Amino acid sequence: NHSEWDNILEMGSGEDMALRLGLRQIKSMKEEDAEWIAAARGNGYAQPADLWRRAGVRPAALKALARADAFQSMGMGRREVLWEIEAIKTEQPLPLFERVGENDQGEEVPVILPAMSLGENVAQDYRAIRLSLRAHPMALLRQNLQGLTPNSSLVTAKPERRYAVSGLVLVRQRPGTAKGVVFITLEDETGVANIVVWKNVMEKFRRTVMTARLIRVSGKLQREGIVTHLVAEHLEDVSYLLDKLDAGLGSGLQPPLAHADEVTNQARPDMRGVDPARIRGPAPPVPRARHPREQAKTLFPSRDFH
Repeated sequence: NHSEWDNILEMGSGEDMALRLGLRQIKSMKEEDAEWIAAARGNGYAQPADLWRRAGVRPAALKALARADAFQSMGMGRREVLWEIEAIKTEQPLPLFERVGENDQGEEVPVILPAMSLGENVAQDYRAIRLSLRAHPMALLRQNLQGLTPNSSLVTAKPERRYAVSGLVLVRQRPGTAKGVVFITLEDETGVANIVVWKNVMEKFRRTVMTARLIRVSGKLQREGIVTHLVAEHLEDVSYLLDKLDAGLGSGLQPPLAHADEVTNQARPDMRGVDPARIRGPAPPVPRARHPREQAKTLFPSRDFH
């Protein structure tokens, strides 16, 4: 109900500026659909189907918006919206029913869907818009990794001492003039850490350096002027922990959901109009990668040299 196609800088609370994310952030979203949404918005949309009726947004685009959790202004989460979209059976409204209001279509059978855990929401945020405003994955996974120093603390930490950090891989660089040295930028919930991987260490941990999405690094801290970096001595691929986000498992994450929520993507009959007492089906599926490594690549892509 508020976003345009582009990101917009606007006044936030007090004197602070806030960035309103544009619909361009959503994977598979088309600019044409975003323009129609803005043009037909008027005083706002009351329900997801309004975008279909008034802006001509097709179900596939509505699902992309739902997976990006773009309906919060309507007080609806991903699962509720995906459930409602399942009732839309045509790409565009039929002319005969364009003027039919919600009150003319009969009452909806109330359906209570299981709530998504924080970890699931964060994972879906990254899948849909490549970031999350809820929490950083490391904030949820830190309890699974002991002995870590937050990235932001390296700025004031004493140099020439050994520390361990962990984070998502943002960038891997291997300049042609660096004689085989690799530079990695890791991000946790506090900031970024610059990692230097010498050639001999690179050869020892090549697979981790080249493929990991979440890395634990231990090494000696060095500081040159205002530049602080950790010289890697040992690297560990802990990308498997990212699977805990989507699964909602493990310490630091909310408990797993009931079996009704643990279903693979499969066809489901239309349950609208059925007695709620008889509804036992799953919530609309949200695609997830099956293997932790594949999931990590999908959710947290890095900018790499090749």
